[in-house]
Amino acid sequence: MDTQTLITELQSFGLRLAEAPEAGDAPPPGPASGEPSGEDDGRRAAWTSRRGGAGPTQHVAATLRGATVMIPIHTDQAAASPFVARLGRDGAGTVERDGQALAPIALVKTPRFYALSTKDGIPYPKIALLHGADVLASTVLQTCIRYTEREKACTFCAIGQSLAAGRTTAKKTPEQLGEVAEAAARLDGVRHVTLTTGTPRSADRGAAHLADCARGIKARVDLPVQAQCEPPDDFAWFERMRAAGVDSLGMHLEAVEDEVRAAAMPGKAEVSVARYFEAFEAAVRVFGRGQVSTYLIAGLGDSLASLLDASERLIALGVYPFLVPLVPIPGTPGADRAPPSGDFMRALYEHIGPLLARAGLRSTDVKAGCARCGACSGLSGFEAGGRPAARPGSGAAWTPTSESSDDATLQLRACAEQGHVPRVPPLAPGHLLRRARAV
Repeated sequence: MDTQTLITELQSFGLRLAEAPEAGDAPPPGPASGEPSGEDDGRRAAWTSRRGGAGPTQHVAATLRGATVMIPIHTDQAAASPFVARLGRDGAGTVERDGQALAPIALVKTPRFYALSTKDGIPYPKIALLHGADVLASTVLQTCIRYTEREKACTFCAIGQSLAAGRTTAKKTPEQLGEVAEAAARLDGVRHVTLTTGTPRSADRGAAHLADCARGIKARVDLPVQAQCEPPDDFAWFERMRAAGVDSLGMHLEAVEDEVRAAAMPGKAEVSVARYFEAFEAAVRVFGRGQVSTYLIAGLGDSLASLLDASERLIALGVYPFLVPLVPIPGTPGADRAPPSGDFMRALYEHIGPLLARAGLRSTDVKAGCARCGACSGLSGFEAGGRPAARPGSGAAWTPTSESSDDATLQLRACAEQGHVPRVPPLAPGHLLRRARAV
């Protein structure tokens, strides 16, 4: 199996871990293994994973054939995955499927800065975490006006889970972030920083605190910083954030069809797609082409055609569409949704990856943030793919790249063969959920 296909399949199916590594008295594999939790604050485990919180979660970071990849392990789907990693105590081993060895894998080790605490006594992992292999990430405001109201909450978000579990703090200060960033760069070779935020009630949508935090980091260490927030009411905040030291900006659409947005993120859907595109255009004028990005989450219900159309429109503006598969998070309203199949994701990647390269929007040119890291998506591996693949439904032959036989994949193949573009089903196929819960 080629590397691009393997990454795409792993991020859709997830991964089971066998013979997971331990470091001395580190906790064995289980609900708290390898993550900041309890008395050890994540410091004793040989490798690190993440549960709950904002942004990508339920993953483990691993190196696979030279690429750093975030792979879901803490989900029902991962518990039923056909892929298993057989690992030694050092976190290195082999990915297998049906007993066949596919590729070597090594889990990213817990960074040294996790062993430290701030001057005011807060463990560093409660302020910021290592994402991928060289990214420091922090949710500067761990509360959100949408999360607290069930009818407004994004169905896929777990921003409050890590706060409720005591694994983080509600508000990070610029001084704390500067201290942690300096140590992470010095001790672990961190190369850029991602700052995201829950949405506050203020009209700036968190931009003011993000600017202060970027300023605090730049006062201590010269690292590129990406800030992520909803579009502020006043686009003048883009200039202010840039002046404070923000190098790139993320404003995340997540979904693009109105009915999908209303169902998957009813509160956030009140900010229209049109408003987002106004904000993208204004932000690109400040930060430059390729330095503005947006998450698009496949699996929330958007059709393949809608995701492709939105991505093409974003690329034309100079915005990087960071396409990722949905990772259903236990305890959220969307926990029972099915991730998109590897075939669905590859259809997106094969078309969008080459378009990004031709537009001069390669992930390697992004200064900081999720698109530069790329570990939560297979997209960057397709940027050198030459001509964009023809879109399913436009006369192109549909060639599956996996042996997936779940309902979503069968629907995708059948519709593509008939010249139609299907929608990812909004709920998990029942047989998958039953199988996951039985494992």
